[in-house]
Amino acid sequence: MRFYLFLMDNIKNIKIFYKGKRFSLNVKDVSFFGKFRGLMFRKFFRDGLLFNFSRECRKPIHSLFVFYPFLALWLNNKNEVLEHRIIQPFKFSIIPKKKFYRLIEIPLLVGGKEKNKLIDFLVGKERFKYD
Repeated sequence: MRFYLFLMDNIKNIKIFYKGKRFSLNVKDVSFFGKFRGLMFRKFFRDGLLFNFSRECRKPIHSLFVFYPFLALWLNNKNEVLEHRIIQPFKFSIIPKKKFYRLIEIPLLVGGKEKNKLIDFLVGKERFKYD
């Protein structure tokens, strides 16, 4: 039973800070094994994914087998946005410029009112541009 609880993911509300503004997002706190899958092979995912790391790091991410663009937010331990980027599908390696404690991946296909406010504030019309 304990192993099953270890695999479960939790939906929680997280406050994010950027340039003096505060945003609230529902995110799915991924388990240890969930970090390996991320958004890969998911057709539809409404909430963002929250990846917590035990220490500050600069781990690269990829979007192989992710079939839609998503917004990546790299956060410090106070949930302040250090860096944000729109990640296009099937990119091999994306390395952040700064060390981070948390990463949030937000699909750009669907969203609620608060999620759209955050995306519009961070990237504006850029979310509709493709490489």
